[in-house]
Amino acid sequence: MLTESQSLLSSATLTLVMLLTASGLRSRAWTLAGLKIGFGNREQLPEPTPLSGRADRAAKNMLEGLLMFMAVVTAARFAGAESHRLELGATAFFWARLAYFGVYLAGIAYLRTAIWVVSLAGIFMIGAAAL
Repeated sequence: MLTESQSLLSSATLTLVMLLTASGLRSRAWTLAGLKIGFGNREQLPEPTPLSGRADRAAKNMLEGLLMFMAVVTAARFAGAESHRLELGATAFFWARLAYFGVYLAGIAYLRTAIWVVSLAGIFMIGAAAL
């Protein structure tokens, strides 16, 4: 099990990886033209592919989730929440979000939603620990 600090740092790192993946897929960063787009102002991006679109939506969703996650972890810490419950919720959030990214990229719709619910349950567990 991860501590809440490890989960926060891991989730922040995952968010960066998700954002870079989405950007790289959209600009096709593995090509010379894609590298030029990536280092430029991104004014002439190619149309998104289905994969790059899913990567972008997953990254944006992670930004939204990370904000809620950080807020409840902070509130739980200020409230002096029980460490074990906080760690359990934070660990559930991180691993669910990691799985969510892979499943979203693969395009598995219903499983993606189920995994998202697990990450949301992790947030609720942390919030409940703060009460």
